[in-house]
Amino acid sequence: MRTDASITTQSNPIAARPVRITETAFRDGHQSLLATRMKTEDMLKIADTVDSVGYFSLEMWGGATFDACLRYLDEDPWERLRALRKRLKNTPLQMLLRGQNLVGYHHYPDDVVEAFVTHAVTEGIDIMRIFDALNDVRNMAKAMEAAKKAGAHVQACVVYTLSPVHNSDHYVSTAKTLEQMGADSICVKDMAGLLTPYASHNLITRLKEALTIPVQLHSHYTSGMASMAYLKAIEAGVDCVDTSVSALALGTSQPPTETIVAALKGTPYDTGLDLETLADIGSYFRSMKLRYQDVATPIVVNADALRWQIPGGMLSNLRAQLTAQGMLNKLDEVLAEVPRVREEMGYPPLVTPMSQIVGTQAVLNVATGQRYAIKSREIKDYVKGLYGRSPAPISDEVRQMIIGNEEVITTRPADLLDAELGSARSLIGKYPRKEEDVLTYIMFPEVALDFFKKRPA
Repeated sequence: MRTDASITTQSNPIAARPVRITETAFRDGHQSLLATRMKTEDMLKIADTVDSVGYFSLEMWGGATFDACLRYLDEDPWERLRALRKRLKNTPLQMLLRGQNLVGYHHYPDDVVEAFVTHAVTEGIDIMRIFDALNDVRNMAKAMEAAKKAGAHVQACVVYTLSPVHNSDHYVSTAKTLEQMGADSICVKDMAGLLTPYASHNLITRLKEALTIPVQLHSHYTSGMASMAYLKAIEAGVDCVDTSVSALALGTSQPPTETIVAALKGTPYDTGLDLETLADIGSYFRSMKLRYQDVATPIVVNADALRWQIPGGMLSNLRAQLTAQGMLNKLDEVLAEVPRVREEMGYPPLVTPMSQIVGTQAVLNVATGQRYAIKSREIKDYVKGLYGRSPAPISDEVRQMIIGNEEVITTRPADLLDAELGSARSLIGKYPRKEEDVLTYIMFPEVALDFFKKRPA
């Protein structure tokens, strides 16, 4: 299936300003609450019912799902895409792509980006949601170009965070640039659930005034703000919001689909979605979720997210790191160190991979008792400019502590990378059955080889 470039194709023509819904249960819902462990077979069992709802789109691929399929589930992520495409004939399929990082944690060369994006669209992705952790549009350009060329709807993100340099002017300017680059719609990606209701209303109002393309809002319930932020965004004219079916909602996931649909019913924003059908889907996932209790994240509101500006997933990772090192008693010190490191790094938004980079350095600083005595390779690369342009300047003092007199690049990082497809084909040896196996290997070499060795002949 292919979708046109407009989110305004209405599922409910009676409402004056109907809001569209992107369902995230097949990707961000279980990534947030079930450690990305949901198996493809559990998605396929409810796929026909999901396909009948009338969602704007179903987010079901990308993010951490590619890695998790291989690493934990012994599943081929490409087979998941094809299986869901075969079953979901009426619902546009959507994926999350980390710009030049694709579904990995570092930049890939342009030939890999073009091949990966093209193949994803060929195999069934209709909507490519593309973001860069630093809002550096240079890191989004190649993926946007490839997705557009392949015929997908390009949804470009502005990553939301709070800092002295992240204000409405910044987001509007970035969004206008992305529209000029060919985006079909813009998504405000509030990964930490920091967007307050009135800030939401102000930002969406300004974006709707500045842009000629639809605007979508993605948030997380981590701090308890998301449903309120959604309602004010809807009043300001947002075209679409991300929700997850109630069994996989709240906590570090999205607001519940059923609740948002019910709240808008009978209003000018009525989604037109059937609550009985949604109830059936919710019932299925409640029973299915019982099989994943060993990896389930408790559904709680963590108001500390507003204090530390740390996404829920990052907080979980920090707890795990500190527990493994016998340092859980140092959690408060690490939480206090994170915003300090972030400020010194020029206020990067705490989304993959920056959340991991900043979090790891904060742990190292606390563990050693000497700030930047030990530096991760990733933070060195970031300070060198190899991840892109920092939102605010990094002080000379901090830069000297981390990389000394090493050169800082100002070019687009991927311009420094050599083509990789050819060399990967020779390195992978006898294992590839299809060209997509080469792409899988490039994403996660060791994990991919283990998977190839175990899969049936």
